Amino acid sequence: MATSMRAMTSSDADMPLLTSIHSPSDLRTLSEAQLVQLSKEIRSFLITNVSKTGGHLGPNLGVVELTIALHRVFRSPKDTILFDTGHQAYVHKLLTGRQDFSGLRQEGGLSGYPSRSESDHDVIESSHASSSLAWADGISREKKRRGDASSTVAIIGDGALTGGMAWEALNTIAESTDRRVVVVVNDNGRSYAPTIGGVAHHLDALRTSEGYERALAWGKRHLLALGDPGKAAYDALHGLKTGIKDVIAPQAMFEDLGFKYLGPVNGHNETELETTLQRARTSKHPVLVHVITQKGRGYTPAEEDIADRFHAVGPIHPETGLPVAPARFGWTSVFADEIVKIAREDDTVVGVTAAMMAPVGLKPFHEEFPDRVVDVGIAEQEAIASAAGMAYAGAHPVVALYATFLNRAFDQLLMDVALHKAGVTVVLDRAGITGADGASHNGVWDIAMCSIIPSLELAAPRDEATLRASLRRAVGVKDRPTVLRYRKGSLPAPMNAIRSVNGVDVLFEPDTDDVDVLLVVAGAFGPEGLETARILTEQGKRVRVVDPVWLLPINPELASFAKQAQRVVTLEDGIVDGGFGWGVRDLLANESVDATVITLGVAKVFLRHAERESLLERCGLTAHQIAERISRTL
Repeated sequence: MATSMRAMTSSDADMPLLTSIHSPSDLRTLSEAQLVQLSKEIRSFLITNVSKTGGHLGPNLGVVELTIALHRVFRSPKDTILFDTGHQAYVHKLLTGRQDFSGLRQEGGLSGYPSRSESDHDVIESSHASSSLAWADGISREKKRRGDASSTVAIIGDGALTGGMAWEALNTIAESTDRRVVVVVNDNGRSYAPTIGGVAHHLDALRTSEGYERALAWGKRHLLALGDPGKAAYDALHGLKTGIKDVIAPQAMFEDLGFKYLGPVNGHNETELETTLQRARTSKHPVLVHVITQKGRGYTPAEEDIADRFHAVGPIHPETGLPVAPARFGWTSVFADEIVKIAREDDTVVGVTAAMMAPVGLKPFHEEFPDRVVDVGIAEQEAIASAAGMAYAGAHPVVALYATFLNRAFDQLLMDVALHKAGVTVVLDRAGITGADGASHNGVWDIAMCSIIPSLELAAPRDEATLRASLRRAVGVKDRPTVLRYRKGSLPAPMNAIRSVNGVDVLFEPDTDDVDVLLVVAGAFGPEGLETARILTEQGKRVRVVDPVWLLPINPELASFAKQAQRVVTLEDGIVDGGFGWGVRDLLANESVDATVITLGVAKVFLRHAERESLLERCGLTAHQIAERISRTL
């Protein structure tokens, strides 16, 4: 169901071509000169609007001409266009009738990724990389079975080709030689940061080669100059073979799989792109189009940003690219600082990242110890399994990921790490409700997943001090996996324990032993727990707030505290089903504790994009909502 969203923040006079585009069909009447002008208008629009809301600026500046060409050549939505990771789909939104970016990534506004509720032109909503080719395989397979001759087009960044699932799908697609599948590799030499590994080197060989035309022209000139076709002709032919060897060998990998290879193509020349994509569209066999683009193109601050070309930004000053409000010292910064201190003391500690070294806080570690931090690309399964191997060989790997991306490596954590009793620490950034990035980026699954892994220990620090202490304890564990999780954003004020009993910190309590409510808080919900206790105390309720810090395995000392309470309420920043609260409930049942148990957390739903505070309210997890719910049970 296509939606009409085109409220522009700049005047229509400033962007006459862009404001005239209501659907992809409007693109097909434009001249070559108009297409160049349209590209300029789109870049101006993105810089002006994304600088106000924040979002994925760099990737979209790099795919302007490519997206225009795709929509001129193919007929979406009949031809299915799939965006891998989805953060490169802003231009696609503009060309499919969605030009109101005033609420981008905000509640009620446009999603930062493709969204089926916004448009029939959107297909894949998940923003996890490397999956588009598997979708293309499935869609094209069913189209063929039903006699549908339309094309299926997957746009995948070169960084996403470091993910194993992409190659599994390439292998499967290539097996069928009569499906209309076009794989567009958007090669900007970067995923979040510069692309690494053998795939990057392979694409680089294609990108930097002189091309068939120059090699063949060289050979033709020399052969025509020959008067005697004897040995000299043989030498010239041998030279021709040598001259094109570096071109043939790299692309042979794709063609040997069964793909017709087209490229490299200048991704900022719309005419060249369109010509190449037309050739791909007419093919009845799988085609791979290799497109060279520049991330952040057309915006000097992004082009000069070595780290990530403004991959994702908060609100910025459009003239300079500088943040409107400098970020406060946050959870990631504490981890980044503490892991370096630990690494200086223990040379067995190594860092592992999956294409996000700076965002997860491993960049300072890498700068000081470049041979002790490994980037495996967008390949979380490889990160966890290789960490098991590192541990076997004597290291203590610290694998830093976004919490939602651990979902992709559950089997490796279970079978490669836990089963083999490997001393591996997994640090999960952006755990819990994250907000603006939407359903696939809320890191709410990890506690429930990890709860079924034998021997695993999981900590949810509540503030800076507990994060530093938990990380040190985790790195000291050598015979089983440890996991640390913390939320996105700035740190809360310190929450010092009044006292600690066998690993359970008491944060708030009355002067009596027996209480009406035992509130067991986990990690990021420390502030909400303390505020809830204050509200209930003002109502005359006796409340004790405790934090075990280490959530898994469930600390048996919680049963002792529960025996002194009428109600036990658990509060966690993750899904309730199978989570920490359920573990506490089971513990108390096994210990025959008579108190009523209420488990609070995130419902088993996919949360749409909104600010964290709004999502907490939607989930009934603000302090006032929690206090009201508890009061009704007393």
